[in-house]
Amino acid sequence: MKAVILDGFTTNPGDLSWNWLEEKCELTVYDRTPAEKIAERCKGYDIIITNKTPLTKETLSQLPDCKFIALLSTGYNVVDCEYAATRGIPVSNIPTYSTAAVAQLTFAILLELTNKVALHNAAVKNGEWTDCADFCFWKAPLQELFGKTMGIIGFGKIGQAVANIAHAFGMKVIAHTANPDKYKDAENVDFTSLDELLGKADVVSLHCPLTDKTTGMVNADFLGKMKKTAYLINTSRGPVLDENAVALALKNRDIAGAGVDVLSTEPPKADNPLLGCDNCIITPHIAWAGFETRERLLGVLKENIFAFLEGKPINTVNM
Repeated sequence: MKAVILDGFTTNPGDLSWNWLEEKCELTVYDRTPAEKIAERCKGYDIIITNKTPLTKETLSQLPDCKFIALLSTGYNVVDCEYAATRGIPVSNIPTYSTAAVAQLTFAILLELTNKVALHNAAVKNGEWTDCADFCFWKAPLQELFGKTMGIIGFGKIGQAVANIAHAFGMKVIAHTANPDKYKDAENVDFTSLDELLGKADVVSLHCPLTDKTTGMVNADFLGKMKKTAYLINTSRGPVLDENAVALALKNRDIAGAGVDVLSTEPPKADNPLLGCDNCIITPHIAWAGFETRERLLGVLKENIFAFLEGKPINTVNM
């Protein structure tokens, strides 16, 4: 079997190993693959491994040798899964590998919004504490999370993990999901309508999948229902936000602030409206990037590929 990895660098920039795959397959690894070289680099390979490099119907139709597509991600919209199925090509993703990491970054962003650690560290390093007449100072209002209300939109594994951490901080948790009955046994969570959640939450944290219904869900109407003192956090998918509407709400102080780890286009264009908002924290899609998280990802990839080689593919999203 021959295998090719089209964009391996972000998953494994050199601190992990592909040796286990090299022992099973003739392997070629590319750090990145530009659009014009995708078909060329995939030709002749049985197994194609991709993270964000797209495999369209047009590309796949040029690859008669392709027998299996292994994703380096949970999301699978970069592959034309329906067409792959017509060809009998299973597509396997990496489910639930980043639950703890995404929940952790959600609170890293929230704590930066409420405690402004980076701001105060920079002030101290710039000599402001040395020159201060008092034993302490603060450059912006600081807030406790205790007693505040966390509103979670989407209550899958990540949403549940965020709820558990919120409880540890002494927060009240309310949630909105399309299937509340599925979680009727969840403790210390009140399920509610979206409008009620937006009106009550001090923090609105997005953990929903990207669908036709959720694309652009966070628009002017959505933001207008939030408290002016509330924070918006998005560690789900960038297109869930209408970024122009969010930027306007931030600049008008219609909401207190926002933190996002994902944007509609990645890397962002220089004119992305959120880049100019001083009350918006933006991290470069790093929730999944911890060493342990990527190590776990490769562990699931290994299971997926070995299962395929044994004729019993797992974690398939199109069959």
